[in-house]
Amino acid sequence: MYIIHAIASKVITRHVSRIQAVVEDPVQAQENTFRSLIQAGRDTDWGKRYDYASVQRIEDLKARFPVQDYDTLKPWIDRILQGEQKVLWNTPISWFAKSSGTTSDKSKFIPVSTMSLEECHFKGGKDVLAMYLHNNPESRLFSGKTLLMGGSHQINQLNQHSKYGDVSAVMMQNLPWTAKYAMTPSLDIALMDEWESKIEAMAQHTLDKDVTSIAGVPTWTIVLIRRLFEKRGVADLKDVWPNLELYIHGGVSFKPYQEQFNQLIQKEPMYYVETYNASEGFFAFQDRLRSDEMLLMPDYGLYYEFIPIEEFDKPDPKTLTWAQVELNKQYAVVISSNAGLWRYKIGDTIRFTSLFPHRVQVSGRVKHFINAFGEEVIVDNSDKAIAEACAQTGARVTEYTAAPIYIVGNEKGGHEWIIEFTKAPDNLERFVHVLDNTLKAINSDYEAKRHKDLALKLPVVHVARSGTFYDWLRSKGKLGGQHKIPRLSNDRTYLEDIMRFL
Repeated sequence: MYIIHAIASKVITRHVSRIQAVVEDPVQAQENTFRSLIQAGRDTDWGKRYDYASVQRIEDLKARFPVQDYDTLKPWIDRILQGEQKVLWNTPISWFAKSSGTTSDKSKFIPVSTMSLEECHFKGGKDVLAMYLHNNPESRLFSGKTLLMGGSHQINQLNQHSKYGDVSAVMMQNLPWTAKYAMTPSLDIALMDEWESKIEAMAQHTLDKDVTSIAGVPTWTIVLIRRLFEKRGVADLKDVWPNLELYIHGGVSFKPYQEQFNQLIQKEPMYYVETYNASEGFFAFQDRLRSDEMLLMPDYGLYYEFIPIEEFDKPDPKTLTWAQVELNKQYAVVISSNAGLWRYKIGDTIRFTSLFPHRVQVSGRVKHFINAFGEEVIVDNSDKAIAEACAQTGARVTEYTAAPIYIVGNEKGGHEWIIEFTKAPDNLERFVHVLDNTLKAINSDYEAKRHKDLALKLPVVHVARSGTFYDWLRSKGKLGGQHKIPRLSNDRTYLEDIMRFL
């Protein structure tokens, strides 16, 4: 297996010189990307509508249409889902990455082109491994298997030729044979869509494999590790996989999980590498070991614009280019992509921690949300769930706030709510279940995490006395119409502060 590792390492580390070159001159790399995207977009329905044939600079594109979101692009994406082609991109689209929805839809379906797979998602994955091996020459990564904690996929019922799944599943389905050889478990297990059976099958299949790396979201990885412990009767993952050396994670903040993983994987060496990727593309990765910054890559077929924080809520916000951003300021990310997303707000906010090379930290979402476990609950979801719970239990709610319950030891994660009623529900337990079931019905990612209590437990609800939120606002000097209760937060700061007033 050492020979395989040596050959694979030599091939993959060839990417390092390219990475170093493009991050030294990202402005030129972005200019090249912009010209390539506009050329590809000229023959699409979108490109013809906005006269891409005459577009020379980003200013030309800004003058033709404002920043987009999923709702504004949805009519165009729906046409592709129905089988039309050359709508937003000039090559056939047969795959869609499904993610949690917007205010008007339970799920989003993001187009995935062959080019976005090859030049963005897969290229990003290769670069992660290249920089890891460059930084850790003692690695024996390719001597064993990579465990992929992916999602599921199924035939899109709108069109027999189109398939969809979460982005990890789409990637796994389209991996080259060399990558499939290096991964475990087999695709028929990795893409199972019933998570309880899937975890059991994965544990059984990988128990005796030589796993050297893991890639996936922390929530499900922890569930699998605990099942492996039960089967093997151990309390350190290195007693199951002694050659494990790397965990690649992304999608949610790893800070709440770090201590948990330190307990689950105690023996050294063990490295953790963060990636910044989503259904819309692969954006950045941690290029230095023991770092909390990620290198934003300019040559993945994505052209970037950045919305300053003071422009977030404007219908046609001002955007900055790669050359115009400043350190330690909040920006919302806008991309034009090699799958036909044009000036598209992905919803994340970032902060640049260095320039040339441009390194970033993901600072949150444009709106309040909870995404501690990949559930992506937004305020629109919680408002609808509260309204339905009130309707079914005769309750009236004055204010509420919610935050995550982090995983500690063997306890599952969850959501904790503080709710102030003007009229209490006729049955609080029923209120909680309706709240929970409504969130499942309108948010597919929350539904997946709550399935059979596998990752998230039933919400915990505290009934606040009358005046609790008023007293909290008053203590902060924030009484007045312009000051609002934070409905959702991805950390526990607000919730624990308000708890003092219960």
